[in-house]
Amino acid sequence: MANLKDLKTRINSVKSTQKITAAMKMVAAAKLRRAQDAAESGRPYSTRMRQVIGNLASKADPSSAPQLLVGNGKDQTHLLVIMSADRGLCGGFNGSITRQTRAEVARLKAENKTVKLLMVGRKSADALRREFGDMYIDQHEGLQGTSVNYDDAASIADTIRSKFEAGEFDVCTLIFNKFKNAITQEITLTRLIPAEVDESDAADNDAAAVSYEYEPEEDELLASLLPRNLSTQIYSALLESSAAELAARMTAMDNATRNAGELIDRLTLVYNRTRQANITSELIEIISGAEAI
Repeated sequence: MANLKDLKTRINSVKSTQKITAAMKMVAAAKLRRAQDAAESGRPYSTRMRQVIGNLASKADPSSAPQLLVGNGKDQTHLLVIMSADRGLCGGFNGSITRQTRAEVARLKAENKTVKLLMVGRKSADALRREFGDMYIDQHEGLQGTSVNYDDAASIADTIRSKFEAGEFDVCTLIFNKFKNAITQEITLTRLIPAEVDESDAADNDAAAVSYEYEPEEDELLASLLPRNLSTQIYSALLESSAAELAARMTAMDNATRNAGELIDRLTLVYNRTRQANITSELIEIISGAEAI
């Protein structure tokens, strides 16, 4: 049985941990509101951008359309853009991305595809480096949090576009956590190259029923809009991932705070029982000594 000093030290240690997790929860909650507003504000723009691209793509000539829209005609080399956090202590946020990446790499390899990885965020990059380090072509850190910058998304998009134009891959897919609410994040796979065109969205859109004449021609507009669309989709994913990370951290720290409280209660009970047992033992010794005299 542990002595009273050890129990007291452990109780104080858990109390200190509880204060830290409670503070981290409050910080994450304060940042979450801004990150959530930013993510929700960015959704209409990225959705409308996809609809515009889909509208233009339906009128463009596939034989002369930009490769960012239709691809290069091959499907052998796949680039996966993995978006995780730079820090831990956010529950299963990074672990879910890591597992999804392993599953996607295994699926592509089973189809005899070549896989390359572009890592955004440190945690999944560190977790996967031993298995897939030879597949890494680039890594970006420090891009998430409450100060997500469009220029950072544009920089990632420029890297992807330059490597695509150099023929280093044929298909590009983005894997990230999409923010749903404070306790739910959804792993999302979005194809960046060739551009993902959802025909159902265009059919449901009221504006899709209107016939437009474009000036300049559709192919010229697509050549200008597709690089911007690539940056927009990455920026939107960064916003979603940042909000999802903060929500996961807030939930994880809330659980940790409650667990620490329960552990303190159990340790306090053991401490009191041990203290009572020691007092009882001392009384018995005193009484036994007095009787012996």
